[in-house]
This record gives sequence, structure tokens and C-alpha cells, in this order.
Amino acid sequence: MTPRAREAIESAQVIAGYDTYLELIKDLLGKKKVIGTGMMQEIDRCQAAVEEALGGYDVAVISSGDPGVYGMAGLVLELTLKYPESVQPAVRVIPGISAVGAAAAILGAPLMHDFAVISLSDLLTPWEVIEKRIEMAAAGDFVIAIYNPKSTRRTMQIEAVREIALKYRHSSTPVGIVHHVSRTKEQMVLSNLENFTREHIDMFSLVIIGNSQTYIAGGQMITPRGYQV
Repeated sequence: MTPRAREAIESAQVIAGYDTYLELIKDLLGKKKVIGTGMMQEIDRCQAAVEEALGGYDVAVISSGDPGVYGMAGLVLELTLKYPESVQPAVRVIPGISAVGAAAAILGAPLMHDFAVISLSDLLTPWEVIEKRIEMAAAGDFVIAIYNPKSTRRTMQIEAVREIALKYRHSSTPVGIVHHVSRTKEQMVLSNLENFTREHIDMFSLVIIGNSQTYIAGGQMITPRGYQV
């Protein structure tokens, strides 16, 4: 959480967010009005937040990581645009630290060159589209960061990522996995493209697959930028 994000939460009169994320900031909620919903209720939650803002309240909509990276920033902006410009509430997107950036810092420096960030969740994006993006990123030798890599329902998509990447990269290509990044259960695992799917991976994991130049040294994952050292 950035200082600006904390200040925005503390100054808000109403807090809206996914119940799991609200639990993480319960010490900041105090006696504020709270709009909490479960998974798959993002539109209802953000609509309720916009209506509170239309009523004159200062509202903070909570996302994990950065609200503009698989968060609620886009949805809130889209919902406010449905109202006449004369009554649209002002929206400020307050940056946070994205999971991919935080995980990269834990692993070392795996994102020092061009990289792609891809979510394996097919709830809003068809798997065929996700698969094509993985193929293109692998073919282009991008470092690939994977959000939502595996759930109890989705178990084969991460295996498909491995198979696609192996078409373009050596089996020894470094892969880093960070669980519960920046939370109390944080854990980091270094593996390789051949074996990484044997590690524990779930929805609280972020996976970073190195490019053809990435290596591991001193327990850290490094992707060279190209400096001559």
C-alpha cells in the first residue's frame, strides 16, 4: 500500500471492496460505512460506491495491489460515465504496488527487460484469447508474469502455459513463484520451466517465467537488461 492510498482510505467516509480485501484493512475502517460484497459481485459493489459518491460522500473503492492492474479502476470509471457529465462524481485513481512488481522484488530482478502480464482467469476472457496471448508472448521472448494461475476449478491452464513456453524456451528457463505476496504468509520458490507446475500454485500465487536470457544466481532471479558487466 502506498502512503497516498492509505491517506485516501483514512479520509474516505465510505469504503467499498471485496470482503477478503476489506478484512486486510479492517484496522483502517473505524466507524466508516462499509460496502462489502463477495466474488463475482464487482458491478454491484462499484455501482453502490458510485451512488454513494453521487450522494456527496467521499468514497474509497478498494482493490488489492494497484487498482489499475486487474482492479476496479476501469469499472468505476465506466460506471460513472453512464451519468450526465453535470452530475458525474470526480474519480481519482490512487496507485498501489501491483502484485507483479512486489513479487518481482522478492524474486530479485526478473522484469528488467520487456515483459507481458497475463491472467489465466477465463471468467471474463475466453481461454482461446488467453492461449493466443501466451503463445505470442512466448514466441516474442517476453518474460511472462501470470496472475490467477490456478484454482480448484482451473487446473490445466497452467500446464498449457508450460507446454506452450517449452516450444520456445529451454526446459531450464528459470521460473519464480511467490505466494501471498506482501502478506503474512509470503513465500517464494525458484524452479524451472520443466518442473514449476509440480510446485504448489493457487489463486494466491503469482508466477514469473523468465525469457531466454534470465538466470538464477545467489538465490535470485535476474533478467539482464543488456549492460556489459
